[in-house]
Amino acid sequence: MSNGILIGSLPAAVESDEPAAEAALAAEPDGPPETIIRPTSGWHLVNVRELWRYRELLFFLVWRDVKIRYKQTVLGVAWAVLQPLMMMAVFTVFFGKLAGLPSGDVPYPLFAFAGLLPWMFFSASLAAAGNSVVASERLITKIYFPRLAVPFAAVGAAAVDFLIACGLLLILMAGYGVVPGWSILLAPIVFLFIAVAGLGFGTLLAALNVKYRDFRYVIPFLVQFWMFATPTVYMQPTGDKEFWIEAVFAANPLTGLIATFRAACLGTPIPWGQFALSAGVVTTIFAAGCLYFRKTEDEFADII
Repeated sequence: MSNGILIGSLPAAVESDEPAAEAALAAEPDGPPETIIRPTSGWHLVNVRELWRYRELLFFLVWRDVKIRYKQTVLGVAWAVLQPLMMMAVFTVFFGKLAGLPSGDVPYPLFAFAGLLPWMFFSASLAAAGNSVVASERLITKIYFPRLAVPFAAVGAAAVDFLIACGLLLILMAGYGVVPGWSILLAPIVFLFIAVAGLGFGTLLAALNVKYRDFRYVIPFLVQFWMFATPTVYMQPTGDKEFWIEAVFAANPLTGLIATFRAACLGTPIPWGQFALSAGVVTTIFAAGCLYFRKTEDEFADII
């Protein structure tokens, strides 16, 4: 009998409390804002406004990637300088001394380092961004944020290593007596286009890697092959009769970017035509990579 009284009294209590609850909510103008998240449809490029709203998260992801890379290491960020320095030493011995590859009017160690520095930034950006979404599985499946922040943060972490290693490039230039001219002002612009290249290829591979895990094995092979197809530690052949060799260099967008970065730093003639062509190609690839990433990002949490 008592149960019947309790059950019968519940609707009356609810009816009497609802107006009071509505009045209480109306009296709180400073309540939390309501955010409605709707899935996108069709093809979309980068949502700059949304990325700016989550800029603190983006900076945190960059800092996280840098800390993870050098966590529990003895030398820490010194590896950002030692890696290109050791590669320069190896290529100087085998290509500069034994093979006798020409380097123009620039000492071969400086020539090789000025080409390896931007290449290692691009290769690190490509590898990190390509695997970034799969590596951030727990974060992506739990909370909402612009997914492009993940590959963008991976490229940002690689940029930190690049900026640190640029100090060694200036030291080498001073040691060999190379004084940069006005063309050094072009180096930051070339760096931005190399970052755009890393973002373009990286975001495309990141989206493909979620659905087709074979790309985790393709990325290291692609980076190794791409390095030797790019004139980083050797001069680009000119006047070659083999058409397919010239076609490989012309189709490689990194050819013009790395050659322009090295020329801007060392004061050699700048290949303006190659730079303009490479800048246009990597900008197109960046747009295509972001479009495909935004098109497929709604499926990441389900597939990953």
